[in-house]
Amino acid sequence: MKQIMMRKIVAASVSATLAFAPFTSNACTAVNIVAKDGSVVAGRTMEWAFDMKWQLTANPKGTPISLSAPASLKLPATSLSSKYAFVAIAPGVLAGPPAYLEGQNEAGLGISGNFLPGFTEYQTVTPQDKNYVSILNLGGFILGMFGSVKELRSELPKYKVWFDPSEVKGLPTPPWLHLVLTDRGGDSIVIEFVKGQMMIHNNVAGVLTNAPTYDWHLNNVRNYLSLTSTATSSVTVGNVNVTELGQGGGLLGLPADYTPPSRFVRATYLKQFAYQPANSADAMQAAYHILNNVDIPVGVARSTDGKQVVSDYTQWVNIKDLKNNRMKIANYANRTNFIEINLNEVFKSGKSKTWQIDKLPYPQNDVTTEFLK
Repeated sequence: MKQIMMRKIVAASVSATLAFAPFTSNACTAVNIVAKDGSVVAGRTMEWAFDMKWQLTANPKGTPISLSAPASLKLPATSLSSKYAFVAIAPGVLAGPPAYLEGQNEAGLGISGNFLPGFTEYQTVTPQDKNYVSILNLGGFILGMFGSVKELRSELPKYKVWFDPSEVKGLPTPPWLHLVLTDRGGDSIVIEFVKGQMMIHNNVAGVLTNAPTYDWHLNNVRNYLSLTSTATSSVTVGNVNVTELGQGGGLLGLPADYTPPSRFVRATYLKQFAYQPANSADAMQAAYHILNNVDIPVGVARSTDGKQVVSDYTQWVNIKDLKNNRMKIANYANRTNFIEINLNEVFKSGKSKTWQIDKLPYPQNDVTTEFLK
């Protein structure tokens, strides 16, 4: 009874906090898979309730990276030349330079940005600060300038990451984000901005969803320690031997809804129980199957605001092979027809190209040559 009451208190606390978040939701899930041969695959789903006109862009080495402070401070802006080529995804509805939320660079560093409403509070830039970057430019800065998570742990805390709503046009909701960063060595961190401070967590679960914060999700997973991949096959009741109805009973109680805590638990335990893949190809398959368990059809997860009803749905899925620099992507209409891109060839070409994800040449399998034209 005490445990049940505690769960109710925690749930009520989270619900109360989220009540102050914008009603426009975002239900992303990211998962990392490390194969026996050391290959690292990072996959994610992207959910929104509105068509964000997502764009996939190839950025060659030397791409300009802008670092600026809020305009009101009149601090000098810096333009860097990217050390690495990278391919990344940004919402096309946003006015101005692309705000990359997903991608990977030629050094094998990957990024996925997930929504964290109700908890995110970016840093405050002061006139005395020398290093700063807008949250809108952070993704490009990370992919363009860093080659490993070790570098990020050391260098990123030297920068103030800020957000000014007056400088953002086109987004249906403010970019309240936390980021999962993973490199081809398997090192992974989660970066959050809470109470005006940058928080860096080791990504021990290899999973990220949305609100609440990462440390809360890790504690919540402890509520499900009784889950197991091997169920009890039979028990004797009186003189009767009662057998299981089918395999999978050990996961009875695994949450099946689409809330961020439930998706975090579901992805974490599926990742834990799945056999470790042998190589990158098998790791990609494992990522597909795990992410299929959090795929959201249109109409299943709805929100209301007065008379307006919106529904989160899986707009696209991206799988990154960080060891071999491959990317596979599929949109809602082509969920089982992944487009494949050999990023090594794209990076080597030195060309810049932008595609709308919904207009990629599905159901073709390999579109590398399209990026090289």
